[in-house]
Amino acid sequence: MKIRKSQTKQKVEQKAEKPRVSDLNAALKIRAEADLPAAPVQGVRRVTQPRRKDEAEASAPRKAQEQTASAEFRQRTERQSTQATRGRQAPEEHTPTTGRFFYALKVPASITGPLSEAQRKLKGNWRTTGREQMHVTLCYLPSAPLDRLAELKALGARLTENLGPMDVKLRGTGYFPNEGSPRVWFVKVEAEGLDELAAALRAGVQELGIETEDMGFKAHITLARRKGPAPRVPPMNFELGWKAGGATLQRSHLQKTGPIYEQVSTFRFQAENPPVPTPNETPLPQPATDNSPSPTQQTETQEPS
Repeated sequence: MKIRKSQTKQKVEQKAEKPRVSDLNAALKIRAEADLPAAPVQGVRRVTQPRRKDEAEASAPRKAQEQTASAEFRQRTERQSTQATRGRQAPEEHTPTTGRFFYALKVPASITGPLSEAQRKLKGNWRTTGREQMHVTLCYLPSAPLDRLAELKALGARLTENLGPMDVKLRGTGYFPNEGSPRVWFVKVEAEGLDELAAALRAGVQELGIETEDMGFKAHITLARRKGPAPRVPPMNFELGWKAGGATLQRSHLQKTGPIYEQVSTFRFQAENPPVPTPNETPLPQPATDNSPSPTQQTETQEPS
């Protein structure tokens, strides 16, 4: 009996030592699964349930309140911005203290018409002078103080009060500079006493301590200014003229389209006869001789014509 029990125990131990086929297969399956890559995780789509009618109706008053509050906030912000802008001081504008002025003779319409017809012969990049802007410059002041304007008016009145009307005549056209590429096309002007008036105005302005143009005086009327390549016009002669009854003081305002002239003052040539010599310039009487005129005749000879 003892022998049979021990044999039975040994068989049981042998069976325990032998691995079962099912266990081996399970182990191999687990190992194979461990070596395989992990399967991708798919996102879970959230299914949105449609709102119910009662929920939509409950949220409507809240949306209306939000829109009203947003509109009120926007209006309040705009109102505050407007009030701040009104209370803010505007930036100070630059006020000029000097200006561009010139003494000149104005050209009447009877002369500007034919000159305007001559301008039609220009071709290319010429900027013509308007009929209302044509003038004869007597003295140019590139930078005159505005607070000295009264002195400039008084100077013009003083230098023209003893002048009579001038017979102004036009001559031929010309260019400045005459050589190379010209910048200005003009017509020459002549008048007795015109050069003397221009010189007196320049000297008077310089005595006031105000700057004048350095170029010498040449009486002319500017017809056009060259702004680019442009051919010349053949010389032209004008048998035209007018009687100038006065001069003007003009202010020039520069613009992109050209200067704009503002008439500041007018000076009339009112004297009908040449000025009577001053006492210091009156010749002393000569002693009477047989061939000399009598005192009465001598007085009549010295009177202005």
